[in-house]
Amino acid sequence: METILLTQVMGAVYGLLAVVFGAFGAHVLKKKLTPEQLNSFETGVKYQMYHAIVLLVLGFNLGFDGPMDSWIVHCFIYGTLLFSFSIYALCLSAANGKKLRALGPVTPLGGLLLVIGWTLLLYSFISSMI
Repeated sequence: METILLTQVMGAVYGLLAVVFGAFGAHVLKKKLTPEQLNSFETGVKYQMYHAIVLLVLGFNLGFDGPMDSWIVHCFIYGTLLFSFSIYALCLSAANGKKLRALGPVTPLGGLLLVIGWTLLLYSFISSMI
C-alpha cells in the first residue's frame, strides 16, 4: 500500500512541477538562458512529465505484489529527480555565471536509473507472460 501511494503522490508532484517549470522556462528563463540552455531545461521538463505520467499509470495499474514493482517505482522516482533536477540546476547556475560542474555526473546517473526502471518494467511484463 505504501508503494502505491508513493507512486501516485510522486507522479502528481512531478506532473505539477513539470507544468510549473515548463511555464517558468517559457516565460522567465527564455530571456536569461541561451537557446542551448533553454533546450536542455526543456529536456528536463519533458522527461519529468513523461515519468510523472508513467508513475501515475503504474500507481493505478501495477499489482505491487513483489519487490520488483518497488524497484521499478524507485528507479523512476530517483532517476527523474537526479536527471531532471540536475539539468535545472546546471542551466540556472550557468545562467548566473556560476556553473555547478559537480552536478555534471549526476545527470547521467539519473538517466541510468531511468533506463534500469524501464528495463525492469519490460522484464516484469515478459516474465509474467512466461
